Amino acid sequence: MLSSAWPQDSAVFMMDQKIVRAVTEAFVQMHEKGAIYRSKRLVNWSCTLRSAISDIEVDKKEIEGRTFVSVPSYKEKVEFGVLAEFAYLVEGSSGEELVVATTRIETMLGDVAVAVHPDDSRYKHLIGKNCVHPFVQRSMPIIADTFVDPNFGTGAVKITPAHDHNDYEVGVRHSLPFINILSDDGILLPNCGEKFAGMKRFDARKKIMEELKALGLYKGDKGHQMIVPFCSRSNDVIEPIVKSQWYIRCKDMAERALNAVSSGNLKIVPESHVKTWNNWLGEIKDWCISRQIWWGHQIPAYFVTINEPGRIEADPSDDTYWVSARNEHEAKSKAASKFGVSADKITLKRDEDVLDTWFSAGLWPFSVMGWPEKTADMQNFFPGHLMETGHDILFFWVARMVFMSQELCNGQLPFKEIFLHAMVRDAHGRKMSKSLGNVIDPLDVIYGISLEELHKRLEDGNLDSKELSTAKAGQRRDYPQGIPECGTDALRFALMAYTTQDRAINLDVLRVRGYRFFCNKIWQGVRFVFSQLGNNLKEYKPESAFKRYPDIETMTDRWILSRLGKCVADCNSGFNKYNFRQLTTALYQFWYYEFCDVYLESSKPIFFAVGNQAVKNGCSKQIEIVRHILYHCVDTFLRLASPIMPFITEELWQRLPKRQNEMAKSICVTAYPEPEQYSFHDEEAESNAELIRKIALAKAKGSSTTKDSPEQCSEMNDIEKNNCTT
Repeated sequence: MLSSAWPQDSAVFMMDQKIVRAVTEAFVQMHEKGAIYRSKRLVNWSCTLRSAISDIEVDKKEIEGRTFVSVPSYKEKVEFGVLAEFAYLVEGSSGEELVVATTRIETMLGDVAVAVHPDDSRYKHLIGKNCVHPFVQRSMPIIADTFVDPNFGTGAVKITPAHDHNDYEVGVRHSLPFINILSDDGILLPNCGEKFAGMKRFDARKKIMEELKALGLYKGDKGHQMIVPFCSRSNDVIEPIVKSQWYIRCKDMAERALNAVSSGNLKIVPESHVKTWNNWLGEIKDWCISRQIWWGHQIPAYFVTINEPGRIEADPSDDTYWVSARNEHEAKSKAASKFGVSADKITLKRDEDVLDTWFSAGLWPFSVMGWPEKTADMQNFFPGHLMETGHDILFFWVARMVFMSQELCNGQLPFKEIFLHAMVRDAHGRKMSKSLGNVIDPLDVIYGISLEELHKRLEDGNLDSKELSTAKAGQRRDYPQGIPECGTDALRFALMAYTTQDRAINLDVLRVRGYRFFCNKIWQGVRFVFSQLGNNLKEYKPESAFKRYPDIETMTDRWILSRLGKCVADCNSGFNKYNFRQLTTALYQFWYYEFCDVYLESSKPIFFAVGNQAVKNGCSKQIEIVRHILYHCVDTFLRLASPIMPFITEELWQRLPKRQNEMAKSICVTAYPEPEQYSFHDEEAESNAELIRKIALAKAKGSSTTKDSPEQCSEMNDIEKNNCTT
């Protein structure tokens, strides 16, 4: 609905066969080179999705203190921002306690050790001893590690290697066991003990606290600032869990991407995002690319079982027993060669996981062109020039495209420039949210919608009663009369006018309506010009190329041509610099305030004087010159505005008489006006027009300006008189 022009027979779907083939080929090539590997480690796990997600898909939100948060699959909100303290009894002591603090008390069921700082005098006597888990009677060593901050909490830290990133590193350093306590959907496993097994992870919090209190081990809690990781897709609270997953080694790829920008081979606009690019790529971690969901590209990897007597069954977490291949026949051949056995002794099981959608999206610049084949499209259209997208997916998508292209296409970049547009928010600068009722559907702006219909749409959603009330109140405040019909061109123009080199667009629908009025101004202005080109537009024959008539042109003619040249220059500059506000301002200023308000109005006395035969004889040539200039201004303006306002400009341009050498069938494929063709700058006309503007302003105020001398006013009176009688 916002208009796009592309060859429909070239449309590509992510699951089309040629894309599937490209994804398979990319995975196999990268796995064979060692760029893709399998590893068992801590991952970001979404219990709602029942899948791992990458680091970049985790939204980390700061909680200031005790805060209740909505979590999927929980009827009641869950409290976060609570630091709870409880004690472990030191093994073999007469009741000596070691108090620890945690914001995730449910994970204590997976504790395997307690760590203290080696220099902390309070606990030196305990290092090397054990404490006892109160619920599963697990003996847990008390270890010394410098990662512990003795000034935080009690200075003693519970260690849960299977469910905490810091604890994972401690567990590796001290060769601790990794005990997973959660199922894929967040249910406590049988190893948590009869009292807790089968409970949902956050429901277990209260139960654990109650049991600790009953044992006299719970020491209290308090509000505490913390960061809670959320899944960006499900809004579930992320659980760190140890899983075997596929990863891409990103360090070398990130270095190449950094060098591409620093060398100038890859340009990022606005430049403010370069710093973000450098910071993120400079601290990049390997990318987890496997997902435990049903929809997507199945990973082309096979687990190998060798059917020989005496062979120990392999562990699926062992990367050694995995091969990647384009098909099962190739996989069996690879496995037989790798393990030195005949193919008939090989049993294969393909990985059921699918690839992260951003893996296939990262191949898009060349997979759609037919890669890995050397197609004509690859030869003609890869690499591209410009990538335009929102800054919110700079790393989700753009960085991955750069990674994949350089890795798989002989070091080539997928494009030369990246333009990152701002994100659309509501008029108050708030992120659009259904619960706030401030989501703006582009179709509602194009066609209009009543307040009652907006309310009905909310009622048909899944908001609770409180959220529904809040959302309706927001709609009543922002759209008391509903959203007026604005049309596609007005919405496109508004979005471009809002596009500064910033991170957010605060979209006010009333401003879009203002540009609908601008569209009407364009229509009416062109309609007037058509009415002055003759009774039958087909009879008007524009010259094949615009010509100047300096002996006949008035000061007003020269001025509007000078302003037209300025508009052309500003539009080209705006496009070249991605400064679309400059572009829209130039178009609006020229058409509204210069062409319509001044030149059209100044031409009316000339056209309306045709009825007076005496004046007609003196103005016939002037009329032709004005028609000539009116046509040139309209034709140029429509072509300048076409990329932003394709519908109204196409409609009007199709009605416009064509120059003899104009071969284009649509304004979309006409030549865009260039400054070199419009070298009309006229300093004298510009200066005189500015003086006239000052005089008009002074007259409107009822007095002359002190800045204009009597001589200047007299001079301008002569200019006005000459322009009116020439």
